[in-house]
Formats: sequence, structure tokens, C-alpha cells
Amino acid sequence: MPALHTSGLVLINKNKVLLALSKNKNAFYLPGGKVNKNENAKQALIREIEEELSCILKNDKLKFYKHITAPAFGEDANVIMEQDCFFYDEELNIVPSAEIEKTEWFSKAEYLLQKNLAPGVIKLFELLEEDKLL
Repeated sequence: MPALHTSGLVLINKNKVLLALSKNKNAFYLPGGKVNKNENAKQALIREIEEELSCILKNDKLKFYKHITAPAFGEDANVIMEQDCFFYDEELNIVPSAEIEKTEWFSKAEYLLQKNLAPGVIKLFELLEEDKLL
């Protein structure tokens, strides 16, 4: 089964998770993106967050949280998303870029009301609840 290697930024505020709506996707997802051939998950996340949210992440402030395996939203049915998720230890001034339509803070209940749901985001909410982080 083909795998899509990605990394995602997990930001939590008042029991809600920041999600982004890309102009070329139909669902909110974790900010971040694909890991290129010559980079690791942290490097990809730093690059993607600069591109998507106009923030420069510091490598030493990224803390690995979990690895999520889920069907890749918006891809062929047999494509699996493999995502390394990271917390960030500093406040960020988020400014969505041209490729991001908007960002929003969601509780799990609010996310489940969305028209399109990314399986990896649902899995993330479940893990955060299990770990008593939401």
C-alpha cells in the first residue's frame, strides 16, 4: 500500500486544536505537510509551517508527540498517511499564507460537525483525549 509521509503541528488552546483549511483541500487538517526525500519530519514541518502559517519554528522547541497512521484524505483509497506529530513549546504569531484559506480552533465535537473529515485528525483527537491533553 502506498504511504504518504507527513508531519503535523499540534497546537492546543483552551481544549481546542488548531486546524488549517488549504485552498486545494476540502477538509480541515493539521498544519504541516509532506516530508520530502532529503528531509526528516522536523525539517519538513519547519518548512511547511513557514509556507502555510508564516511562522519560523525553532527545531529545539519541537517535541515529538505521536505517529499516526490513517487513510490519506483526498488521495486514492489505498494511500495511507504516515504522520509524525509534534508539539511546539512557544507561542506563535500565525498568519495563514496564500495557500491556506483559513485556520480555526476545533474541539473534537466541533470537528465532527464538519462536512468532510480527515481520518488522521479524528485519530489525533482520540489520542489527545486518551492522553488527557483535551
